[in-house]
Amino acid sequence: MANFAIAQQHTISGTIRDTGGQPVPFASIYIKNTTIGTSANVDGKYTIKLNSGQYTLSFRAVGYKQQDHIVNPVENINLDVKLSSESYTLDNVTIRANAEDPAYGIIRQAIKKRKEHLEEVKEFSTDVYIKGVQRLKGAPKKFMGRDIRKVMDLDTNRKGIIYLSESQSKFNFRRPGDVHEEMISSKIAGRNNAFSFNKASDLMVNFYDNYLLENKLSSRGFISPIADNALFYYKYKLLGESQENGILVHKIQVIPRRENDPVFRGIIYIIDESFRIYNTDLFLTKNAGINFIDTLNISQQFTKVENVYMPTSINFQFNGDILKFKFAGYFVGVYSNYNLHPKFPKNFFNGEILKITQMVNKKDSIYWSNNRPIPLTADEKLNYVQKDSVAKLKESKKYLDSLEKENNKFSVGKLLLRGVSINDRYDKKYYTFDPVLRAIFYNTVEGLTVKYGVTYRKDFENNVSYSIRPEVRYGFANQKLTASLTGNYFYNPLKRANIGASFGNGIFDMNNLGSMTTIGNMVNSLLYEKNFAKFYEKSFVNINTSREIATGLQASLAVEYNKNHYLTNSTNFKFFDNKEREFTSNNPFSPNVETPLFPTYTSVSATASLTYTIGQEYISRPDGKFYTESKFPKITVLYKIGLNGVLGSNVDYDFLKVEVTQERISLGLWGYTSFLGGAGMFLNNKQMYFPDYKHFAGNISTIFPPNIRKFQFLDFYQFSTNKEYFEAHLEHNFAGFFINKIPLLRKLKLQEFVGGNYLTQPDKKNYKEFYFGLERLILRASYGFSYDGSKKINHGFRISYGF
Repeated sequence: MANFAIAQQHTISGTIRDTGGQPVPFASIYIKNTTIGTSANVDGKYTIKLNSGQYTLSFRAVGYKQQDHIVNPVENINLDVKLSSESYTLDNVTIRANAEDPAYGIIRQAIKKRKEHLEEVKEFSTDVYIKGVQRLKGAPKKFMGRDIRKVMDLDTNRKGIIYLSESQSKFNFRRPGDVHEEMISSKIAGRNNAFSFNKASDLMVNFYDNYLLENKLSSRGFISPIADNALFYYKYKLLGESQENGILVHKIQVIPRRENDPVFRGIIYIIDESFRIYNTDLFLTKNAGINFIDTLNISQQFTKVENVYMPTSINFQFNGDILKFKFAGYFVGVYSNYNLHPKFPKNFFNGEILKITQMVNKKDSIYWSNNRPIPLTADEKLNYVQKDSVAKLKESKKYLDSLEKENNKFSVGKLLLRGVSINDRYDKKYYTFDPVLRAIFYNTVEGLTVKYGVTYRKDFENNVSYSIRPEVRYGFANQKLTASLTGNYFYNPLKRANIGASFGNGIFDMNNLGSMTTIGNMVNSLLYEKNFAKFYEKSFVNINTSREIATGLQASLAVEYNKNHYLTNSTNFKFFDNKEREFTSNNPFSPNVETPLFPTYTSVSATASLTYTIGQEYISRPDGKFYTESKFPKITVLYKIGLNGVLGSNVDYDFLKVEVTQERISLGLWGYTSFLGGAGMFLNNKQMYFPDYKHFAGNISTIFPPNIRKFQFLDFYQFSTNKEYFEAHLEHNFAGFFINKIPLLRKLKLQEFVGGNYLTQPDKKNYKEFYFGLERLILRASYGFSYDGSKKINHGFRISYGF
């Protein structure tokens, strides 16, 4: 019989306080000269499990002097610790009147060695524990008519924990930016089947980088106190120096030179001679331009690993106030068991930055009790118990039926404005009825029109689902009824795979990229006698499928049968009769005479496309594959063929296009750039009609939804082509770089942008647009000019809305 020896573990626990008896939150507890350790909780309580033997435990917290304790556990030990405030003195520093503060010399050396320290660790692996807590500190009694206390499960003062999560993972890194993390366990209060999105890479803020948190809390990044250009943005003050673990550490205050620059405030600790970062206690405030929160504190502690220093504790604390909801919270990461010489297998870094397996959220309370490195506070324990019990109750059919009975109540107001949803969450069936008011509009082809649809969706495990949507459309002026049925089956979320089909008939815009919105076209038609949108009828059968065939490479294929009919105006009704203007015909090339643009014809076509995102990264979970925003462009190749003679098809053409696009390319303090470039040609255009042409995203209205491929002043139809073309779109958002320097405008948090669009094709050579403007959240206003060659042909204001 084999003998198995299991080392007995003992628990050392206690509370860490300061000399005044107050708890020291998030203090670090590590076995000295190792990276094995943990962190105290927000109440200063800690626990660490050790095998029998002798250990030296080091207790550290930013702002306090390190304290070491020797333990030799043979049983569980209670060890309370009192940390004294750090004793950083200027005893050995001479500061002369009017002389430069000594901190500047230290910072210059840190800047000089910044890149060396950034790149010295080529790769590593580490264990990570992340805990996130968000608390509501105050809230209005009601919001949008709903009792906030009941909705958010708060106490009588409308306070409480609204989010609590924990996760453990193995984090792997290889320079310059390869990341692979595998989550081992995950827990979210009240969400028994949820997967935490805690990522170690989100907490690994590296102050050796020039810019940090780009496109996260702001449209531009924030400047590190030791960035290459930091001296232009910061002032420094040496607060003192102290011996820590046999090294001399300088405590330096970092102070913004200008109040509203995107910079940090607080303290940075620099090791003498090597000029590495030892600790940080740095803040971002509203003055720095952060969004969504008022203050963010980033506290880091570093420990020596071999000959370098690695972060062992990282803490993000934040607070804010939005619409009278006052909140605060933190995310703390504990990094342990560093390995600076990992043997990563071939193709280990393959774009999967986080892997979450099926069993990650199945760990029970006994597992967490034995493996949780940071003790729960009393209210966190209660929050888990209450929310987990409620979550189990919510899974029962009885509870869900009672809940749906309330949520599924019908009201005329709801049907008119928001639409009606009838949900059966127990059986995972969902019915959605379109809002009636959005279904009613007007155009000169159909007159008053009703377009109404109902969507049915059935969900299965792990995001597998199918949906069915019948839709009808009726025009009262042309008395034409059309109807269609569309179905989609999403059968493999890990491969982003689906298959769909649709058939029926309907009324469509002649520009397949769209022209005016139905509401916009209705307003222009009824109030200004401008019927911009042009329509045709299509009877169709479409079968399509899409699937990822490699990371970042998505393939799609569609086959479509169409019978296309030209339509004419059926009404000239308007609210106001403009004596100088008449409605134009439905033929954009013959505005004054209703001449058919094309005959009734049959089209059978096949479209294949490949879209590849360079350097695509993703998170894989049992319920799907979730792409993250790539730092590199997306390339699309599309080929479409009109199949002459198949099922009576009257078309014969071959179309090929290539597009390259990327949005939000970070340029540091200068904001971000987005671009799209596309070129294509008809290899064969023997027989085709206007709906089959290559169309462009034009615009001739003052108000429109934004899109990187959209022109500002280009006609919707005039320059569609059946030949070759090239288009380019470029826009740069300065993210407040200039506006932020104007005191009266700074508080508005406006962002300035400039852009340009270009199109050339045989009938429209060297068409150009230039524009500039301001934006705030989802609303933007601009002024632009358009040129046909060198001749200015249009100019004016444009307002756009939406994300």
